[in-house]
Amino acid sequence: MSYRPYEPEQEMLLPASLQDWLPKGHLAYFIGDSVDALNLKAFYARYDGGGSRNQPFHPAMMVKVLIYGYATGVFSSRKMERRLHEDLAFRMLGAGNFPKHRTIRDFRALHLKELSDLFVQVVKLAQEMGLVKLGTVAIDGTKIKANASRHKAMSYERMQQAEIELKAQINALLERAKTADAAEADAPEVDIPAEIERREDRLKAITEARQRLEQRQREADIARGRSDDDDRRPRDDGGNPKGGRYKREFGVPEPKAQDNFTDPDSRIMKRAGGGFDASYNAQTAVDGAAHIIVAAELGNNAADVGQLVPMLQAVKDNTGMVPEQALADAGYRSESNFEALADSPTDLVVAMGREGKRCAEIDATAMPRTAAMAAKLQTEEGQTAYRKRKWIAEPPNGWIKSVLGLRQFSLRGLQRVQAEFKLVCLALNLRRMGTLSTA
Repeated sequence: MSYRPYEPEQEMLLPASLQDWLPKGHLAYFIGDSVDALNLKAFYARYDGGGSRNQPFHPAMMVKVLIYGYATGVFSSRKMERRLHEDLAFRMLGAGNFPKHRTIRDFRALHLKELSDLFVQVVKLAQEMGLVKLGTVAIDGTKIKANASRHKAMSYERMQQAEIELKAQINALLERAKTADAAEADAPEVDIPAEIERREDRLKAITEARQRLEQRQREADIARGRSDDDDRRPRDDGGNPKGGRYKREFGVPEPKAQDNFTDPDSRIMKRAGGGFDASYNAQTAVDGAAHIIVAAELGNNAADVGQLVPMLQAVKDNTGMVPEQALADAGYRSESNFEALADSPTDLVVAMGREGKRCAEIDATAMPRTAAMAAKLQTEEGQTAYRKRKWIAEPPNGWIKSVLGLRQFSLRGLQRVQAEFKLVCLALNLRRMGTLSTA
């Protein structure tokens, strides 16, 4: 049998070009060219004044590697470091540079704001390519797990119990330290100062978590119209009792309310398949022309209703345009939202309830704009418009979770996670743009 030549030890006469090994139209080329077209002055500004002995890796190279990593589902700095040695596309973007994972991690942490700000530049680039029309925009939310262990969370009720237990243990250890003498010579040897310090640290962490829960509850109670002297009795606008009683004192959380020690900014949210996780609520506004995400925001409130107005404002801020039509599911329905957007040139279509379920009658006197929206959805025009929502809004969320594989954030803290989500969305946009540009 005659085979094609196979000489693993054969060295090349001339240096190989990585560009020759990647096929034309590869995503790495598109991301490299796109980053070169972006304004990276904010990245360079951090290194102004550095001398010849202070030579960091080139910011453009680091940005390309990070974005390509996120666009291909590689979020870990350790995996990026390994890919720079093993993956042709990473090696081509790195151009002979091999930053360690700590360098990649620190660059991302140091430039989180600059990286998230690139999202708007990518949206404008998509506009220039004709991929954003703003004829119809669909808004949707999805819950993404926080980088927080479910075993590092505690309920309000358990916090109160743990504080009492730890204070008793600390007092017992202090008493033992005072009376330690020959009478305890046969007792097991214990490093009492270290044990006291460990318990005090634990007590401090639990106390801070309890105070965070109480502060959130106070803010929620104030939003409901309560005050710290309401004597647990609901009152009307004039301050007069109107019957009934609140279950708990002002600012006291439910016994089952939880706080997480590893990421206190996260909140317990219900996941789609059942159960609960420490999560964040990610919001996207997707343009109907090419499924480009034109606004990406994130918060730690599980409800979507407060995000409709901010998301439409973000679309205008990012693109400089107002969409002709905006679609949203029933999670965004509220009289206050409809009132705030009453004078907007955008044609708003918001569902009244879950598909296939009959909606309760709406009091047109109390909620005139909600009643008007319900009437609009009964028309053929309204139904036709709303049918477009699912195939516009939901695919990008599916791509983020199933194609890129982002089911849990890498970073912790609300501001850091907000920036990471925008980095994910700009990477997905570039991936989508790259696909459409070679189609």
